[in-house]
Amino acid sequence: MRKPTALLPDFDREMATTRALLERVPEDRPDWRPHPKSTPLGLLALHIARLPWLAAQALRTPELDISPPGEPPRPMPTFTSTAAVLEAFDANVREARDALVAATEEELLTPWSLKKGGQVLYTLPRADVLRLFVLNHLIHHRGQLSVYLRLNDVPLPPIYGPTADTGD
Repeated sequence: MRKPTALLPDFDREMATTRALLERVPEDRPDWRPHPKSTPLGLLALHIARLPWLAAQALRTPELDISPPGEPPRPMPTFTSTAAVLEAFDANVREARDALVAATEEELLTPWSLKKGGQVLYTLPRADVLRLFVLNHLIHHRGQLSVYLRLNDVPLPPIYGPTADTGD
């Protein structure tokens, strides 16, 4: 089957925009949150940096169990620096993009499952996983991050056009 290219421009654009936002995460405020129920700034940045990894998993494996039965819980990540977040994000983007470039149309239509504790949370075609649970999910959290940054007086880069900070 032919190689799909329709997702690549969106993927590349959203990853570049996301990186521009992650570059602005202030290192001195990883525990800041707008509300006690909100995720801390540093953990939100780490979550966003990790999301492209899910694309590679969806394209290279038939399923992923985020809490495999019989295994200890995975430790919560710790924010150490903005540079470390960017390094993780860049590595995850490279891995995801390589997997996307290598994928065939048939592979993108193959069902993939996300599990937790052996229970299926959802099964969808890989292309839908990429669109819904990687790109849309990342865009959602990027929106949260932009609000966090604004509330901390951090100038925002252009996202889908000029911001109040770009002067365009």
